[in-house]
Amino acid sequence: MKKSNLLILVLSSTLLACGFSFAKEEAAADCKKQIEELKEFEGNCPCFRAVMDEYVRENKYNEFAAYLKTLTEKNKSVAPCANYYIALTRYRQLKYLEEQQLWDEYFNEGNAYREDLVSCAQAAIDATTPADSAQIYSRLALWQFHQDQQDAFAEESLIALTGALGEYAKSAKDYEPLREAADILSGYGEKSRSKELYRLYAQKVISPDSDTPDLERLAAGFFSQGNLGLAETIYDAYIERVIKAGPKEKALPVLTGLARQFSYQPDKPNDPLYAEKVFMKVEELGGKEVFDQELMYLRANNLEKAKDYAKAKDYFVQLTGFYPGSTYADEADFKTGVIFTYILRNAKEGEDYFKKLAKKEEADPWAISSLYHLGLLLQWQDDFEGAKKYYTALVEKAKDGFADTVALAKERLKEINERKPLEYNLDTFLDASLKEESGNFDMSKVETAVAPNPAKPESDVEISSSAYTTESGCMQVVLQYLWSGDLASETPPGDKPALRTKYPTPGTKVVFLVVTSPVGIIDRGIAIVDVR
Repeated sequence: MKKSNLLILVLSSTLLACGFSFAKEEAAADCKKQIEELKEFEGNCPCFRAVMDEYVRENKYNEFAAYLKTLTEKNKSVAPCANYYIALTRYRQLKYLEEQQLWDEYFNEGNAYREDLVSCAQAAIDATTPADSAQIYSRLALWQFHQDQQDAFAEESLIALTGALGEYAKSAKDYEPLREAADILSGYGEKSRSKELYRLYAQKVISPDSDTPDLERLAAGFFSQGNLGLAETIYDAYIERVIKAGPKEKALPVLTGLARQFSYQPDKPNDPLYAEKVFMKVEELGGKEVFDQELMYLRANNLEKAKDYAKAKDYFVQLTGFYPGSTYADEADFKTGVIFTYILRNAKEGEDYFKKLAKKEEADPWAISSLYHLGLLLQWQDDFEGAKKYYTALVEKAKDGFADTVALAKERLKEINERKPLEYNLDTFLDASLKEESGNFDMSKVETAVAPNPAKPESDVEISSSAYTTESGCMQVVLQYLWSGDLASETPPGDKPALRTKYPTPGTKVVFLVVTSPVGIIDRGIAIVDVR
């Protein structure tokens, strides 16, 4: 693709399919005239989209379907395109009725609309070849319908769609069906198929003649739209060009900028795993010395948020090794202790990091929390005197601050003084995390999510969980959620998979979870919440 053509693609990626730049109403009227005067079938169905948009804007689904059916009777050359757009209209109409809860029409007319959808989509497929975008879009609409219904035809239609897309890509001159299909497949969780389509699309729009700045603008445009899959595919080509062009002094700022762009950040497009992929290229190109403390912390934090805990721990350790006086050092040491102890099941190694922080003269959130976790580990091991020393030291060092952690320490002291067992949920989590025979509880079947993360003090934080259980026939599995740890203002009932809380003080909060079923523990989970 020549530079001028690629630039046109960059500038026009958000325009309507028919490509007109004047008002939508004028475009639709002109398109309608062109459709009615069509003499032979055109595989990409020009102008139909603009006309449909005008009808759909006013929810005139039936009127548009009727118009297309009448048009087909008068002009057979438009039949493949008309049938596809009837199918698409019915699909959108059913979605609209569901969203608006217009149940009278949905239940009275829904079956007729579904029959229209399936028969018209199949008619369009039968009248076209995989070289025609009309067939691709028809197969896509048909698959979406079956997938939404979760019926027996979903897998069959997906295989047919994938095969047709592969054929279409071989000779396609219009690449948009590849991108649109990839977007939709990605939205349905078909990540591997969508990734392959993005790759095919990128191959079409990227050529040796395309300039590097144009690639960057194209990728940045897709990133701003939230289309990370396609942005990443094009950024891969862009990064390759930048590195090849050299020198590394020019390439490194570009790569670090992209790593920052994709790194974890709440409420913005991000892909921590892709960011790490770019960070690896930065390290290959410039070595570890190019990472200042900010960049090293960003990398470690990014991996932690991506839940690649083992690798995150390595970079937290590197951070404190390279920059022992860093403003991030205490947080990095504390998170290293948490990861070693509760995630990697290595309490001995984790305790070393907690002890390092506990020795600090000044009281900061991580030193205070380290004292709590050292006491907790000893209490779990029935070393009550040792535990009391840490809890008492915590309360004394905290003085009038760190209210949430102090409250936890006082709860534990009360248990010890009254000779009561460790709180059940907490004890169950520690058993599942630290006992040798509990090694099968590897956090693969329980997932947690935190929003927002980081959170502000005294603001709402939601911590939710998902548990993956084996099939149990027609019986619904009754799950219990044993929450413990830094819960602050909320102690949720055991049947709730989520909690909403507020943390009064900054720091790193660690929430524990064990999910059980009637037959025993399913798995454990952990949530690391930054409060700033």
